[in-house]
Amino acid sequence: MFSILSEVPLFTINLGNIHLVLYQSEVLYFLIAVVVSLVTEFIFGWRSVSIIGAIVAALVGIWVVTSVVTLIIPGDLNFFGVQLFKTLVGAFLFAALWYMLTSRVWPRRRPYKQGPTTA
Repeated sequence: MFSILSEVPLFTINLGNIHLVLYQSEVLYFLIAVVVSLVTEFIFGWRSVSIIGAIVAALVGIWVVTSVVTLIIPGDLNFFGVQLFKTLVGAFLFAALWYMLTSRVWPRRRPYKQGPTTA
């Protein structure tokens, strides 16, 4: 039996020997990555192509901070098995790093040039 705030599978797909399971924590990781990438888009400027890269960078940041680097934050909120502050920090750092590294490739806006007015 699963408790309310534990790892609960949402979907289970069995194809022969392949078993795919989507958990609530994975959905929460994806939602955090989308929200953080939208916030960084708002901070650094709207680029429609780079939103996908920012989501991927945020997911990589979440993975690095939760699985690769041992980061312990005392008093961190645990929601569906996801430590919220730690994932937000990792996602925001990597999404901001994504924008800083790719900002030179973005096309520059041309200044608006207003012609003479005719009456």
